[in-house]
Amino acid sequence: MKLTTIAGFAAACYATATAAVAYAQTASDIPHLRKQGTATQLIVDGKPFLALAGELGNNTATSLENMQPIWQRLVAGNLNCVLAAVSWAQVEPEEGKYEFTLVDGLIQEARRNRLKLVFLWFGSWKNGLSSYAPYWVKKDYQRFPRIRIQGGRSIELLSTFGDASRDADARAYRALMRHIKEVDGREHTVVMMQVENEVGVLRDSRDRSAAANQAFAGPVPKALMDYLQMHRDTLAPELREVWAANGFKTAGTWEEVFGPGKPDSVEMPIQTTSPPLSKEEYETGWRKLHWPVDEIFMAWNYALYVGKVTAEGKAEYDIPMYVNAWLQQPNMAWPGTYPCGGPLPQVADIWRAAAPAIDILAPDLYLEYFDQVADRFTRNGNPFFIPETSDNPANALVAFGKYGAIGFSPFFIERSVSADSELAATYGLITRMAPVVSAHQGKDSITAVRLNQGDAPAQFKLGNYTLTAAYIGRGRVPIAPQPKQPAQPGTPAQPAAPAQAVGRRPDGTPPPMEAAAIVVESGADEFYLGGGGIRFEFTANTPGPATVGLGIVQEGKFVDGKWTIIRQLGGDDIGQGEILTLRPNTVLRVLLYRYE
Repeated sequence: MKLTTIAGFAAACYATATAAVAYAQTASDIPHLRKQGTATQLIVDGKPFLALAGELGNNTATSLENMQPIWQRLVAGNLNCVLAAVSWAQVEPEEGKYEFTLVDGLIQEARRNRLKLVFLWFGSWKNGLSSYAPYWVKKDYQRFPRIRIQGGRSIELLSTFGDASRDADARAYRALMRHIKEVDGREHTVVMMQVENEVGVLRDSRDRSAAANQAFAGPVPKALMDYLQMHRDTLAPELREVWAANGFKTAGTWEEVFGPGKPDSVEMPIQTTSPPLSKEEYETGWRKLHWPVDEIFMAWNYALYVGKVTAEGKAEYDIPMYVNAWLQQPNMAWPGTYPCGGPLPQVADIWRAAAPAIDILAPDLYLEYFDQVADRFTRNGNPFFIPETSDNPANALVAFGKYGAIGFSPFFIERSVSADSELAATYGLITRMAPVVSAHQGKDSITAVRLNQGDAPAQFKLGNYTLTAAYIGRGRVPIAPQPKQPAQPGTPAQPAAPAQAVGRRPDGTPPPMEAAAIVVESGADEFYLGGGGIRFEFTANTPGPATVGLGIVQEGKFVDGKWTIIRQLGGDDIGQGEILTLRPNTVLRVLLYRYE
């Protein structure tokens, strides 16, 4: 062996050993999840981290050059975290040969700009399909089989019944996590990972390949039946109702336990508008199970596959990992019009049974039913993280204040981010009150209120007081949530809405202006409020003097965890001590008193 080779080998060993020691010294401090009351928080370097994030476009981070002009715009927009895709095709362009130059560059640039990173692993699936798999996988359809839909046609969607596909994906993901640990195990720039993207079967309600049909005709796995029996009383109501309707059977084929699947006579439409939906179907169908056995069967098999990939990655570097869901929605209410088998609320228990390594089931939340979706995704203690959504600042306040969110992340953030955007203002506001929000998430001392123009005042209790919140307006029209359009095989991509149409109702009129605020009861008579466009009145709900006064009102912010006063308010600004007006993008501290 040549001396230079020996020296190089020794240097490599030393570097590896040094990295291992550094990582071992900080292993207990790597990003992790911690429960606080009903919420789950992301802990980074020993402190709760509220991810004020944005997700880049699917291909934006495929080169460091393309990212160069974007970093500073993200910082100017008050983001502290960015979600960026890493594709299997770029990480493993040739089987067994890994390339991490891009990953290293993204980590270095994020670190230089003081941003945290969440990598999205576009492996076997992205938006239900398999366009980000490597070329060597795509061309070998015998080794890496595709699903087959009704009529026997295959589409570019890797089958969950391809063990070679699963194992190859898992090896690549494990290599990626090993590398991230080596280069970032001490600095903790990468704080979470998304495994795959919006998995599920499109254009049919389940895989109808020979292997899938054989499994479907066989018994429900004992592991799943054992889990359902053990958690019978806490199952998602949609799933429990299906099981109950079939007699709570504890063994049998999939159809014996969960009922019949989609009839062969039903041709799957691209959207559930043909035949036209009734008003009741449109309003309720997006949260019901249709042909539930097909969705339950696919959820089990997707979860087994993705759970294996996740577990392999965690074996190298055990940071929080989540999967995201393309949601069932009014015009995509049938399984197959949305990716069937993905981590949706109605099959969350199936995913938990098959993939315990996955930490979070996360919604890509574009629907107008924000609170309903949030309620469903926080059932049974599921941590709440929104990796992809529309640019709606009011939703951000509600997510962190009412639902204990880990993070909020509008999609294609580079298209809208700017220092003077409403989202930047809201992210700046949440930053200014982050310590008090983090301290109270998951407790009954924090909530959020949202009001639209024309709404009646809302009342809610916090501690010894009932608050009445009335809309006064913010002077802006927010961007309305835009439903995700299907990217179906053989279907042209849906064009983006014209700029002048964004945020408008179908009849062309603007939506009501929204106002929102986070409200925290930090002490017996102390409140912090952040947001704007709302007037608050306080009334006592415990024995004692009935009249409530605003004793001290301060506008300010938290700096290094300490409340810092910007100005003291009195007189007209606080309704002579009787009514509190929360102006846009303001954080207030209020001390109350009671008198007769």
